[in-house]
Amino acid sequence: MNASILEAIKKSAAVPSMPQVVTRFLEAIQDPQFNYNNIVKILSTDPGMVSEVLRLANSALFGVARKVTNLRQALTLLGPKRTRSLVLGRYLVNGFGDSLGGGIDTSYFWRRSLAAAVLGARFADSILPKMREEVFISALLADIGMPILAQALPDLYQPIAARYAPYGQYFTDDEERETVDVTHGEVSAMVLAYWGLPELICKAVNLQHCSSIAATDDITRIARILNGCDCIAKLLCEIPDVSDTGRICSDAAEFMGVDLEVVSRLLGEIENDVEELASILHIDVIPSTVYDMIAKSIQEKLSASPAR
Repeated sequence: MNASILEAIKKSAAVPSMPQVVTRFLEAIQDPQFNYNNIVKILSTDPGMVSEVLRLANSALFGVARKVTNLRQALTLLGPKRTRSLVLGRYLVNGFGDSLGGGIDTSYFWRRSLAAAVLGARFADSILPKMREEVFISALLADIGMPILAQALPDLYQPIAARYAPYGQYFTDDEERETVDVTHGEVSAMVLAYWGLPELICKAVNLQHCSSIAATDDITRIARILNGCDCIAKLLCEIPDVSDTGRICSDAAEFMGVDLEVVSRLLGEIENDVEELASILHIDVIPSTVYDMIAKSIQEKLSASPAR
């Protein structure tokens, strides 16, 4: 890790500055003894945010019996961690605007990040339920270092950025270090720490592409989930070669520590979640048959397994 490059990037215009309302919200919610009334007061300064928190609280994701009509009630239902994910996601999508720069496809970037986040939350339900929201926000923001590097070092980083696209070839941490002396995971972790996110999230994001890491604690377990979800999310954002999807999903499931049957089942359940959250965060998502295609490919792999 090149600390001087990271520090220069942190001070550059490539790192979006958080609006005051977000900064105040993050500071308030870090306090274990925070008061919901104070959070309501802070968020109420942004009518758009109030509207979107209410919309999320009333979404099918939570299945509430009656309509949630006020911010205090919505915040209680969502809880502090989920509210944090929504606030950060909304402002980052808006903060980067219509162009991430550096040749990165903005729509593809957010579709892939959102798919990884929804997958991560659902896999965490099976693997690490107490860390569900930490996994969600980590997966949503795990690659934020990529557009930041693309803007801060456009000429140097362009060959790497061009590969973050449908059918683009994966690149390794070593390739990024050879190109710009840091990895996008390191930049993501640095920026998330700068924005005040918990150390556990920052460390997990930093380790996300370390394929040799053992699952020994919450940080490494989250990192492995991020890695597996990114592999599957890439498939969901393109029309993959069905002859290879079963193997990719099987490898990802094994790395995360989840049964392949769980992957198949979740792919049949999450598309509506992805579309609903994309709508709330103002991310374009094109309805796709890929979810069912990959689930079918996994089922064929399971049926062909000698163990079955």
